[in-house]
Amino acid sequence: MDSSNQPTVSAPEPIATPSQVCPPAEADSPNGSGKMPNPTPTTGITESAQSATPRRRVVSDFGGDLISSMQSLAGTVVIAIFVITFIVQAFQIPSESMENTLLVGDYLLVNKLCYGGTGLGDHLMPYQKIARQDIIVFHYPVDPRQHFVKRVIGIPGDRIKLVNKKVYVDGTPLDEPYVRFIEPPNNVFRDDFPRVDVPAYGLEGKWWLQMRKLVEDGELIVPEGNYFVMGDNRDDSQDSRYWGFVPQENIIGRPLVIYWSVREGGDTPYSSTIVGRLQHLAYAMTHMFSNTRWSRTLRLVH
Repeated sequence: MDSSNQPTVSAPEPIATPSQVCPPAEADSPNGSGKMPNPTPTTGITESAQSATPRRRVVSDFGGDLISSMQSLAGTVVIAIFVITFIVQAFQIPSESMENTLLVGDYLLVNKLCYGGTGLGDHLMPYQKIARQDIIVFHYPVDPRQHFVKRVIGIPGDRIKLVNKKVYVDGTPLDEPYVRFIEPPNNVFRDDFPRVDVPAYGLEGKWWLQMRKLVEDGELIVPEGNYFVMGDNRDDSQDSRYWGFVPQENIIGRPLVIYWSVREGGDTPYSSTIVGRLQHLAYAMTHMFSNTRWSRTLRLVH
């Protein structure tokens, strides 16, 4: 065979070693020892990626704390609403009708569970019955948006009358050491109740008609499911004598304690506008310690 017709096979070129590819630059070594320092191994994560990781963790932790705080706040609000709706509620005394038992500026905590309601559970729970001489907080029958506080004088079935300011229940005089009188007997309707022949100033017309039907032998008969209430400041109290009975469903509860008592801001009047109320609030806050009736604070109501 002609050797000129066969392909020529060249010898394989030698593979360069790492030392040949990157010969050491001994003269340029930074430590002057003639050797380059070992290169720092890399992990494939750049510096910006490394710095982004803890930042994401901080944002995640803050979001978790915010959610946890919102959940705690929501739980607290729910508990507060439940307590205010079903257990206790705060009220302020705005008038003199219960002096000297309750004064203007007394702040009360009212037990809303003591009397129960009208459900089936009332027979299972140890609720109290509304009794004579209990102090109660209730929705004003004429305007249920308002809250009144008075003392129960007559319960369903009682026969009530006043003779010269003295209260009689079923013909028996009622012992009332809490009563305050500021005027002599000079008001026939107020002091000798009930009177169906002499109307009084401030008397509700609807009550005037109803009362005339419930008076027998000079005594007012309290109907079922209703209560006759009066203020302890007997000469300065708009009560059942003037607007009628309190239905049982209007009763909110019984005051427990005076948790704070504060004197009013002297004789300086303030308007009912927003600015006037803010000024009154500012005065109360800046004179809190000097105007607080410390002897009445945390006093039980009875």
